Amino acid sequence: MAENAKFLGVEMSSEENKMINQHINTIRFLAVDAVQKANSGHPGMPMGCAPIAYLLFGKVMRHNPANPKWINRDRFVLSAGHGSMLLYAALHLSGYNVTLNDIKNFRQWGSITPGHPEYGLTPGVETTTGPLGQGFANAVGMALAKEYLASVFNKDDFHLIDHHIYGIVSDGDLMEGITHEAASFAGHNKLGSIILFYDNNKITIDGSLSLAMSEDVGKRFEAYGWHVTYVDDVNDTIRLAQAVTEAQASGLPSLIVTNTVIGFGSPNKQGKSSSHGSPLGVEEITLAKKNLGWEFEQDFHIPTETAEFFAQIKIEGEREEEEWNELLSSYREKYVEEAELWDKFFNSTDSDWENSIPHFSNYGEKMATRSSSGKVLNAIAPALQNLIGGAADLAPSNNTELKGFENFSALSRSGRNIRFGIREHAMASIMNGMAMYGGVIPYGATFLVFSDYLRPAIRIAALSHVRTILVFTHDSIGLGEDGPTHQPVEHLAALRAIPGCVVLRPCDANETAEAWKFAIKHHSGPVMLSLTRQDVTILDRDKYASAGNLEKGAYILKDFGGEPEIILMASGSEVEIAIEAAEALLNEGINSRVVSFPSMELFDLQDKAYKETVLPSNINKRIAVEAGVSQPWYKYCGIEGGYVTVDKFGASAPSDVLYQQYGITSGSIILNTKRMLSK
Repeated sequence: MAENAKFLGVEMSSEENKMINQHINTIRFLAVDAVQKANSGHPGMPMGCAPIAYLLFGKVMRHNPANPKWINRDRFVLSAGHGSMLLYAALHLSGYNVTLNDIKNFRQWGSITPGHPEYGLTPGVETTTGPLGQGFANAVGMALAKEYLASVFNKDDFHLIDHHIYGIVSDGDLMEGITHEAASFAGHNKLGSIILFYDNNKITIDGSLSLAMSEDVGKRFEAYGWHVTYVDDVNDTIRLAQAVTEAQASGLPSLIVTNTVIGFGSPNKQGKSSSHGSPLGVEEITLAKKNLGWEFEQDFHIPTETAEFFAQIKIEGEREEEEWNELLSSYREKYVEEAELWDKFFNSTDSDWENSIPHFSNYGEKMATRSSSGKVLNAIAPALQNLIGGAADLAPSNNTELKGFENFSALSRSGRNIRFGIREHAMASIMNGMAMYGGVIPYGATFLVFSDYLRPAIRIAALSHVRTILVFTHDSIGLGEDGPTHQPVEHLAALRAIPGCVVLRPCDANETAEAWKFAIKHHSGPVMLSLTRQDVTILDRDKYASAGNLEKGAYILKDFGGEPEIILMASGSEVEIAIEAAEALLNEGINSRVVSFPSMELFDLQDKAYKETVLPSNINKRIAVEAGVSQPWYKYCGIEGGYVTVDKFGASAPSDVLYQQYGITSGSIILNTKRMLSK
């Protein structure tokens, strides 16, 4: 910076400029030293982007390190999660509960400073990033949640929710398809709270960015409807600050295209891909420190002036939250009902909505579980005002539209129907951002076969333990004529394989109602509802066990006859087929047990005694019945088990024809039962 330049409107002397560079270099070398000590990590990005971290955490963002969960804080999303040490260094210096010892234990067992940021593990980390593009879309979700909640609670005289979502994205992020989807969505909805810095270092792991990418990123984002501005040199903190001010005033989502140098300051590695994912080495670190005028020999050194500067940031953050708390107190006095709703949204204190869940007593009638799901969703929506979501252009098919509520849009922030468009991957990641923001319960929907398109975001939701609800309809070959491209076969198994996910495949309308009840009350991870296109019978719950048993994952629906000779386990639309087979077997003198099995994950959580009650170890004749691959059933069927499943792709034909041709019939169950019992 030039002598006596202005920084954020304040005249700066050359000595003050020197001090700013010291603060920036402190961030750089905390990151470099941590990577070197771990002998693992990514020093190049933190070295290049340190001025951005200094500007945001030290000058721009409104945040309180003493309370990382302050609702009206500015959020920071490091979408380029490989640069995690940039974030950890900024958090430590700012006064978050990230100690210098945590920095020194970067990437080590039991540390809170893992290789990529993890939500819920490290104070101040707003989202789990590393898989490129996820953080970008999370930021969009945070901005959406912010706009919706502001529309519900803000008044002309009280702006309770009034902040920005900042972040850093890399060229890798912007090459991933999910960012194209999310950027288009954000621009269309004019989510002006988003301000992202593009780390434009023109280097990838393979080498020059030009090997794989040549479009004009700025023009692309302008086409999406974003405000785009440029900073020629990231070390020009005056221009960085001006770009932020321009972005804040634009009213549009903003991308600040920032020219950076990967590994900045390293004489032999700056500007090279070799500085991306490997320690610089002791000799190169010494050269880099000398090159940048770093006069301190000790590793992990924090100069006194830098520590004092960031200590003031923490004090200022505490003051800002205190002022906001006073605003909230005044709000509570003037707007009593809204304040009560605020507590319900942010503290999950509301249970009145449970009284709105319908019970389907029209036993014997047929109704697709996607239809009963839509009825449940619309019954509870008026009583659960923070339930907000939509579908990937399939709301009429998924039955996920909230009747009588507006669409969320640039013109209507209070709308609760989100039109995600045909952007499945971005939809799920946007939902993650909404859940991490807090205060809302996000849901999204598509066909089960398209869960493949959004699986990475589901994995992040599970890893981050956040509540999102995915509604997957058309869940088997039972969808019929659309054929094998749209008929899921392996998808239930794939979703069940993700640790921390709960997959619910209800067998009828009342199990579907219980599935929604569980999904809303479950706070520790994503829940997936697998629902039918074809009609299924609403079971007579006076004759069969209560659908409330869904929360146990599997339960005895009914024993047909005396001591069971065989157990028929089924989920979803195949439960009524198992019942039909059990009734026929009883007429032939064969006793059987039908177990409704809506969730393997929930059943596995039950104690040993309960599991033994449902699946006694002395009854080893068992058959799994499900219109999907047999793989996940092996642990329940055992060596002598049988499978009435679908282990090949579907075909185009009416659903009843497909079930006959693929052997998902009561006749197949009966045949397998007799074969097993004859052994």
